[in-house]
Amino acid sequence: MRDVCIAGIGQIAVGEHWDRSLRDMAVDAVVSALNDAQVERPQMLFVGNMLSGQLSLQENLGALVADYAGLRGIEAFKIEAACASAAAALRLAYLAVAGGMCDVAVACGVEKMTESRSDRVTTALATAADAVYEAEQGVSFVALNALLMQRYMHQYGYRREDFGGFAVNAHANAAGNPWAMFQRPITPEQFATARLIAAPISLLDSAGIGDGAAAVVVMPADLAGQPPRKPVRIRASASATDAVALHDRRDPLVLDAAALSAGRAYAEAGVGPQDVDLFELHDAFTIMSALSIEACGLAPRGHGVGLAKEGAIALHAAHPMSTMGGLKARGHPVGATGLYQVVEACLQLRGEAGVNQIKGASLAMTQNIGGSGANVFTHILERCW
Repeated sequence: MRDVCIAGIGQIAVGEHWDRSLRDMAVDAVVSALNDAQVERPQMLFVGNMLSGQLSLQENLGALVADYAGLRGIEAFKIEAACASAAAALRLAYLAVAGGMCDVAVACGVEKMTESRSDRVTTALATAADAVYEAEQGVSFVALNALLMQRYMHQYGYRREDFGGFAVNAHANAAGNPWAMFQRPITPEQFATARLIAAPISLLDSAGIGDGAAAVVVMPADLAGQPPRKPVRIRASASATDAVALHDRRDPLVLDAAALSAGRAYAEAGVGPQDVDLFELHDAFTIMSALSIEACGLAPRGHGVGLAKEGAIALHAAHPMSTMGGLKARGHPVGATGLYQVVEACLQLRGEAGVNQIKGASLAMTQNIGGSGANVFTHILERCW
């Protein structure tokens, strides 16, 4: 296996892109990443996406994006792993380059959600759950996370307001990210009084949907290190699965796939959670933030919420998280989210995160979760220039 680096990054702002199609957004991100890497033509393209067939009536995205990006003829694929589709695309691009199947691969994530009616989007998102035993019974994706949050509060004695630190931190960081959808801070009081949508989850517990696309160029380390690039080494890439339905899990308050994925990544990289300078976690809901922190070994069971309450996840605290706003405030175009996380981690490691820069950042971790914890991808990235 060859050492692999990210040689170029690209993204568009997350938002309501009424004037841009699914293909337009993907092409913009891919071309931006290729230009950043000073590469004209990759050999492989992996496009992560969850909802194009349902919301845009468009499948076959690999060939479509390759064609409109001026790359007709290369190998190209659509990759689907629910909300973790973009990280799955990166995982496959990494394996292709590390295994010598190609020298230059592009991973892109794209999603267009805001032009569809909210009930249609809710139904589409529910396909990440168990269709027979969850979705058909009328349990939405928000409701599944509400059940988790209720159980967590009951088991560990927290109030809903105790989760506010996650949202407040994300919005504070998004204020310094020009690519974020919600570039404004919120207060703990605003969080506490936000409208409930599936008790105990409120609007401010939940990541906002959006349109967006992000991409990276993946190359062997010996090629990626050639100037003028600022390569970021993929020190570890790992994935794991769990039961799709919550009731089939060993313990609903333990994200086993997240723990397995993180553990495999730590072992591959030869590091532990204490070595990570920043963590881009999958904060689709505040409860998912707490469970992810615990699964990744950054806090004991029942203490994930405590890190946020204590301010330990802020930019210049012990465990910086959601450093560019996270899913919560950057926005959550589901099939693109995992690569937004990676692009943001690369900006930190390249020293290009602007006012949100983590001083001396050299090791970053990203974790992208599909469904309510059924498919999880963890990447550990390292500054290497």
